[in-house]
Amino acid sequence: MEKIWIEASEGEDTCACTSADSVQLMQEPQITEEQAVGIAEVFKALGDPTRVKMIYYLQQRELCVHDLATLLAMGQSAVSHQLRYLRDLHIVKRRKVGKTVFYSLDDDHIEQIFVQTLGHLQHM
Repeated sequence: MEKIWIEASEGEDTCACTSADSVQLMQEPQITEEQAVGIAEVFKALGDPTRVKMIYYLQQRELCVHDLATLLAMGQSAVSHQLRYLRDLHIVKRRKVGKTVFYSLDDDHIEQIFVQTLGHLQHM
């Protein structure tokens, strides 16, 4: 549908294809500011290729920092820093066995986002 713009009397542009009632309904709070910020933070975390690779490996199996550092060809300190960031956002969780800490995805939601995004890229 092509939108038709009409000059309003107050000098504002309005769209003739949408009724004022439907716009009013959409303006009612559907998502809170806190939720919007949370979603943006998750996408920000997924915006880093190193963290995306970490999620890719962790969706396959639980791994320790040493194994992730080896897979990513990074230092353990740098990997730990990234994992802490992901943990703070509840994207990954940790499990300690003795002195070794194992990381895995926190829940299925991140894996679903990851798989859906890969699927989207394969259709491009």
